[in-house]
Amino acid sequence: MNQLTRFINLAKARTLVYHLPDGENIEINLAGLRHHLDLDFEVGRICDTSEIDGVIHFFPNGCA
Repeated sequence: MNQLTRFINLAKARTLVYHLPDGENIEINLAGLRHHLDLDFEVGRICDTSEIDGVIHFFPNGCA
């Protein structure tokens, strides 16, 4: 596995929020999809709060 690649356990995740460089974000409802997804995130920062509120935030490089 590439050192820059990080796989996330989606077992408790309900929503993925992808924060775009222009300040907008895309919310993806993971209900029913988590068993079919194999997400491979690009270089950036991941804030995984799925244990708390079911949300994973992804900030690609160049975002806050």
